[in-house]
Amino acid sequence: MLLGILREEKIPADKRVPFSPKQCKEIIDNFSNIKIVIQSSSVRCFSDDEYIKHGISVVDDISISDILFGVKEVPESKLIPNKTYFYFSHTIKEQEYNRDLLIKMIALNITMIDYEVLKLSNGHRLLGFGRYAGIIGAYNAFVTYGLKYGLYSLKAANKCLDKIEMEQEMQEIKLSNERIVVTGKGRVGAGILETLKKLNIIEVSSADYLNNKYDFPVFVNIDTMDYNQRCDNDYEDFHDFINNPGSYESSFMKYACKSDIFIAGHYYGSGSPFLFTREDVRSSDFNISVVADISCDIDGPVATTIRSSSISDPIYGYNPLTESEDDFTKDNIVAVMAVDNLPCELPKDSSEDFGNQLIQNVIPLLDTDSKILNNATLCRDGKLTDNFEYLRDYIS
Repeated sequence: MLLGILREEKIPADKRVPFSPKQCKEIIDNFSNIKIVIQSSSVRCFSDDEYIKHGISVVDDISISDILFGVKEVPESKLIPNKTYFYFSHTIKEQEYNRDLLIKMIALNITMIDYEVLKLSNGHRLLGFGRYAGIIGAYNAFVTYGLKYGLYSLKAANKCLDKIEMEQEMQEIKLSNERIVVTGKGRVGAGILETLKKLNIIEVSSADYLNNKYDFPVFVNIDTMDYNQRCDNDYEDFHDFINNPGSYESSFMKYACKSDIFIAGHYYGSGSPFLFTREDVRSSDFNISVVADISCDIDGPVATTIRSSSISDPIYGYNPLTESEDDFTKDNIVAVMAVDNLPCELPKDSSEDFGNQLIQNVIPLLDTDSKILNNATLCRDGKLTDNFEYLRDYIS
């Protein structure tokens, strides 16, 4: 079985890879039936020479491979017929901009296995870059906070060689008694907590956060049922919320009035209440001055996120009165960090983390009749699979 590592050719360029040079060698050493070639690239975070030094063949023509691994979408013109592909296709939610990509894969008899839907039977996702989105997003929250108040200045994460250098930069952070509210308990939330704990910021319970005062920095990590309540005050739990989101309203303002920084790492489901609205931000009770929106749903549950921002220009200000952009350093202007491709800031570290997940969860399944792989296969034999037949109207 010959695995091919694709050159990332989507624009703008993405430096991440599915496997580092060291991980490629690990796969070959531990799986006797697998060989690997890598498509030459001047863009990726690991050079061709680094792969060659680990005994990996570097080629221009990747079509000799049986299975092709990438990260982002493969341009339609670069697709190779009759191959099996692994990457994030961004089609399963019927994204209009990738409709033609799925149509082309079906026409070329491609077997497409989407990372996003590789799941265990309990629905738990096997893969994702969420951890590093959380790690870097939380770091960027403090970059933003330092710049807004002129307290300190940190090197941007993408200017750091790796996570180690980024963590060294964190030693410059100066805090006093800041209060930080964090949403999300998944991979993103776990990544956020890694950064906060590296800073030795104390975690407190929701009750203590809402009722106590502190003379040192603290954070609270809240989940769906902490900031949503039934409109009729009837019995409420997560299962009921999932089935009846329209019966709930947000109670996030009880945290917003006591927080300085909000780091958003939650998943927002369609039909759920917004965490806070533009009207909420105008309220004198709204105390948050820095929002690091890792989830980055535009004009959605976090009202201050009116657009995504970029790695090169990560911060903008939200003026509650005009509901438009303003200078984020001004008083009464909320500083917003809403970079939507955060793992790209530390491509080597995030790639290695993702590669470890692939080696643990996917590589052992490649030569098996795996239910996990079959359930994540969007198309095969020139047609949609049963699990993704719901995309029929989308591609028609």
